[in-house]
Amino acid sequence: MSSSKPLKDYFVVEVGNSVAGPYAGLILAELGADVVKIESPNGGDFARGWGPPFWDGSAPHFITLNRNKRGLTADLSDARERDALERLILEKADAVIFNLRPGMATERGLGPEKLLALKPALVYCDIGAFGRGGPMSDKPGYDPLMQAYSGLMSITGEDETRPPIRNPLATIDMGSGLWAAVGILASLLERKTTGKGGLVETSLFETALAYTTIQLASVTITPRQMKPQGSGASGIVPYQAFRAADGWIVIGGGNDGLYAKLVKALGRPELAADPRFVTNADRVKSRLVLIPILEEEIAKHSIVQVREIMDTHGVPNAPVQRLDQVLADEQVAALGILQQGPEGALPTMGLPLRFDGVRPSYERAAPRLGADGSVLKIEK
Repeated sequence: MSSSKPLKDYFVVEVGNSVAGPYAGLILAELGADVVKIESPNGGDFARGWGPPFWDGSAPHFITLNRNKRGLTADLSDARERDALERLILEKADAVIFNLRPGMATERGLGPEKLLALKPALVYCDIGAFGRGGPMSDKPGYDPLMQAYSGLMSITGEDETRPPIRNPLATIDMGSGLWAAVGILASLLERKTTGKGGLVETSLFETALAYTTIQLASVTITPRQMKPQGSGASGIVPYQAFRAADGWIVIGGGNDGLYAKLVKALGRPELAADPRFVTNADRVKSRLVLIPILEEEIAKHSIVQVREIMDTHGVPNAPVQRLDQVLADEQVAALGILQQGPEGALPTMGLPLRFDGVRPSYERAAPRLGADGSVLKIEK
C-alpha cells in the first residue's frame, strides 16, 4: 500500500452527536477522507460539555473522537441552512453519516429515501438506537441503556446480589461507529463496480446483541440465568484476575496446555493430572474448587514475581494497570499509538491500524464550534 490515507479522495459529511456517529467519522477521517462535521450553532455536539475535565473548551469525548475533521455549523430547524446542507451533500459527498434521534433526519427533509433518489451514488449511513422495525424503533437510546437491554449488564460485576455494573467504556457506541465505518467502506467498494451507493444501517442495540453473541448462544444451548462473570469467563478456567501480594494480575490459562504450564509455574504440577481439572470442561465444572487453590499460590508472590514465573513458563499474563501507568507504558510508547498531534493539540490514541508499518497521522485537532464557518459559507 502506498499510503496510510487510502480514503484521501473521498468526502464525507457527518451529522450527529455524542459518540457513535463521531467515531464512525473519526475512522474515515483518520483513513484520509475529508470529513466535515456538522454541528448545531447552539452549543454544538452534546459531547463538548461532557466534563470536566476540558481541553480547549471541550470534554475528552469530543476532543478524542473529532480530530482530523473540519467543523461547520448548520441549524437544521432553519430551512435556508437545511437546504444548504442538502446541497453540500448532493454536490460533494461520497458518504453521509446521520446519528440523530429516530426519524429526525426524515423530518428535516434529509432522510435516505429523498437523498438517495436525488443522488443514487451516495452512501447514506444511518446509526440508530434500537434499530429500524419493532416496538422499540422510535425510542431514543444511549450506551448504558443498550448494555442493560441487551443483557450485557446482567453478566458484569462480581455478584448478582449487588447493583448492575456498566462497562465504563463507550463500548456499544464506539462499536456502532465501527460497524458504520465497515458498512460505509463496503458500500464504497461495491460502488466502484455498480456506480450506486445505498443505505447502510446499524444501531446501538444491534451492536450490543452482536457483542453478546457468544453468551446468548451459551444460554440457548443450556437455558439458564448466566451469572456475573467478574474478571473471568463462563466457559474458560482459569482465565481471570488474581490478587498477588501487592496487586492484581490477569492470567490466561486458555487451553489445557497452558493450564499445565500454569500449575507447573506455581509449583503445583500435580494439579494438571487431577481428574477434576484435566480438561477445560472439567475445570469449568470444578471452578469453585480450583480457583481458591490457585489464588492461594499466587498470593504468595508479588506481581513482578508472578510475571517472571509465568513468562518463564510461557503463560499469558498482564498486570491490572491504572490509566496513568498505561500512558507511561513502554509498549504503548514503542507502538507510537499515542500521537502528539499538531502544536497545542491534546495527545490522543490513534487508530489501531498500520499500513506497511505506517499509522494514519494526527494532523488536525478537533475543531472548535464553527471553526470552518457555517454551511452557508460553502454556498459562496
